[in-house]
Amino acid sequence: MATPLILRNCPTLCTLNSNQPPLRTLTLTKHFSVSTTKTWSHSINSTKMGKSEITEEAEENVSVKQKKIFVAGATGSSGKRIVEQLLAKGFAVKAGVRDLDKAKTTLSKDNPSLQIVKADVTEGSAKLSEAIGDDSEAVVCATGFQPGWDLFAPWKVDNFGTVNLVEACRKRGVNRFILISSILVNGAAMGQILNPAYIFLNVFGLTLIAKLQAEQYIRKSGINYTIIRPGGLRNEPPTGNIIMETEVRAFI
Repeated sequence: MATPLILRNCPTLCTLNSNQPPLRTLTLTKHFSVSTTKTWSHSINSTKMGKSEITEEAEENVSVKQKKIFVAGATGSSGKRIVEQLLAKGFAVKAGVRDLDKAKTTLSKDNPSLQIVKADVTEGSAKLSEAIGDDSEAVVCATGFQPGWDLFAPWKVDNFGTVNLVEACRKRGVNRFILISSILVNGAAMGQILNPAYIFLNVFGLTLIAKLQAEQYIRKSGINYTIIRPGGLRNEPPTGNIIMETEVRAFI
């Protein structure tokens, strides 16, 4: 069942696919809203709660609050906004970054709910697993390659890097994965191979194909996932109407 996506400042169609039923909405103001599936406390069945039941519920709530959302690519344009919105909503966040010095100037280092750790998705799942740790309950992948002369960079980051992150989640038993992908990832199957945007986004090492293969790996991994394909993300405040669409599975 696909969950709703709200994307602001998006002049083109944006899609979302998820294998999770929506129970709770986590709003990331600049870019999108996604529905999450996990409830944060258990219900007490008895009409009259005894002391032990109240204590049990309180202890569970405390343990949940200590769990963190791991954000890979936390110093990027999207990643930074995701971290900010999660913190604003009261979540504890573990920001995975490649450059710790950059993170100290980019992210709020005075927030006790924010932990900054070194995490490079190209260095393999073992190191990522260490960065994610046992205190993370969900992972958001907001990574993206830096354009340059290395034509393999999109595959190192957007394909193999994403796969490494998924495998790190599986090693840690983290079963919530959110991928910030891209519009037109499946453009070829949609008959958009001559679309100027599709051509442009594939100029640097077939970026969209790398992302599509990563998406396919996530779907087969068995992990609970949400894939968001935003288009036309901007840094300006949101304006205009919301454009929203669920994934067309026939095109995959």
